[in-house]
Amino acid sequence: MEVGFLYIKSVGISDELFARVIKEGVGFFDIPTAENRLAAEVTAGATDYREQIDVSTEHLLPSPGSPLHHNLLAPNQWPSTTVLSNFRPTFTEYMRLMGAISLRFTSLIAEAIELPADAFDKYIGGANQQHKLKIVKYPDAGELGLEAGQRGQGVGQHKDSMLTSYLLQASHHRGLQVQNYTGDWIDCPPIDGTLVVAIGQGLEALTQGVCVATTHRVLSPLAGEGPRFSIPFFQGVRGDTEFEELESVGVGKVPDRVKEERRRVPEAHGKRLNDVEFTFRAGGAAKTLGEATLRNRVKSHPDVGERYYPDILAQIREEQRLAAKAKAPSASTSTTPQAMPTAVESQ
Repeated sequence: MEVGFLYIKSVGISDELFARVIKEGVGFFDIPTAENRLAAEVTAGATDYREQIDVSTEHLLPSPGSPLHHNLLAPNQWPSTTVLSNFRPTFTEYMRLMGAISLRFTSLIAEAIELPADAFDKYIGGANQQHKLKIVKYPDAGELGLEAGQRGQGVGQHKDSMLTSYLLQASHHRGLQVQNYTGDWIDCPPIDGTLVVAIGQGLEALTQGVCVATTHRVLSPLAGEGPRFSIPFFQGVRGDTEFEELESVGVGKVPDRVKEERRRVPEAHGKRLNDVEFTFRAGGAAKTLGEATLRNRVKSHPDVGERYYPDILAQIREEQRLAAKAKAPSASTSTTPQAMPTAVESQ
C-alpha cells in the first residue's frame, strides 16, 4: 500500500537453481555477438544503456486475422544449443516455478486486502497466459564512454505493467532505485537469497488503487565496477481483458475499510510525486491489456515499430507531440526557452 516495492525470500526455489539461472544468464553475454542481442530500448524518452534477451511463455504463432497484440504470443528465439546447451531447460524450469510463485503471491495479496484468495485467478492462466522474463546486462560507465563519476540510464524511470514482477539481482552492484513520496530515489541493494517484488499497473487497476505501482529506475555501474546483471520475471495477465471490465467488474469490491487505510497513506506522507504516465485505464487508445502492452512495446522499441507497426508508432508520436505542446509554457508567460518534456514508457 505504501511503496509497492519489497523483498521476499524462501520462495521454494533451490539455491542450486538460482545459481544455475545466474550462470546461464551471465553466460549469454559471453557468446559470439551473432548470437547476442543488443537492446535499443527507450524509457522515459531516452535510450537505455543495456543489453538483453527476452523470453516468455511459449505459444504457437497466432492465426491470420487475430488481434495485433496476439503477435506477442509466439515461440521464443532461444540461443543455439551449440553455444549454450543448458540455457533453454534452465530458464524453462525457472519460468515454470516463477509462474507458480507469482500466482501464490497474488493470492496472498488478495487475502491481505480482504478479497477471496482466488480473486485474481480469472485474469491469470488460460490459453493466452504469458509470463515474460528478461536477462539484462548493464555495461559500466567506462564501457559506455562516459566520464568518471557519471552513470548512464540503465532503465529510465517507469512503472511495470501487468500484475507483479520479481527481480533476481544477479550481481553485487547497486543501481536499482525506487522513488518515494517526496521524489527521492532510494537504493534497493542486492540481498542474497531474495527477489525484489514490484507491483504493476494491472494490479493497481484491479485493486482500485489500493496496491500501488511504484516508479523505479536502474542506473549504470560506475566506470571500473564492471557490468551489472539482473533477471526480472514479469507475471502476465490475460491480454484480451478489456479495461472497461477491469473497472466495472474486476475482482470485486475492495472493502471500504481497506480503501480508507490506503487513503491515509498519502495523508501521512504528503502528496505523492507521480510524473510517470499510468497507461492501464479505460478511455485511452488501447481497449485491452494486450493492446496497451503492445503499444508500450512499440513505444519502447521504435525501430521495431517503424518496421512492423508504423500506424501504431505514428499514433504514439502524435500523442507525444500533443502532450508536449500542452505542457510547454506559452510565449505570453515565459520568454525563456525550455526543453520539451518527453513521453514516459512503461515496461
